[in-house]
Amino acid sequence: MNQLKDQTQLDSLKREKDAVLILFGGAHCGVCQTIKPQIFDNFSLKFTDLEMVYIDCEQMQEVCAQHGVFSLPVVQLFFMGQKFIEEVRGFSLLALEQEIEKIYVKMNG
Repeated sequence: MNQLKDQTQLDSLKREKDAVLILFGGAHCGVCQTIKPQIFDNFSLKFTDLEMVYIDCEQMQEVCAQHGVFSLPVVQLFFMGQKFIEEVRGFSLLALEQEIEKIYVKMNG
């Protein structure tokens, strides 16, 4: 899971990649640090075309604010540059995986 440095990188990714998952987290967010490897390990095998990135909201507050992220963790999923899924704070990784799969199957035929 790549860590982004600025909004420009994020904008480029959303333009260039068909599917982008963004995990907004923080170094002092225990839940964020716990789910980060789980998301990467589980989703990278199942969704091979899904670009996964991590944004540290403690270091990139402006980017997080621009995306409406004011509590952690937040997962946003973009297909073709459009936001399809947003999960905030308490959410199930299994339910998230199932939602991604539904959209992923529709998008990839």
